Amino acid sequence: IPDPVMGEELKACVVLKPGECLTAEDIQDWARAFLAKFKAPRYVEFYDCLPRNANGKILKAALKTN
Repeated sequence: IPDPVMGEELKACVVLKPGECLTAEDIQDWARAFLAKFKAPRYVEFYDCLPRNANGKILKAALKTN
């Protein structure tokens, strides 16, 4: 995500397994506990599935536009 101060801000794009129940706050709390502050995502978005190309690679550009 574009950021006026740092250039870019981290966003976590999450696909939950069926039956799992996590919130954005749960993910951020875990990240703050186990990662350096600058690596913890400020934004969390949930998806049913991530966009992929024909080779199965994740289309990062498509995630940036959302």
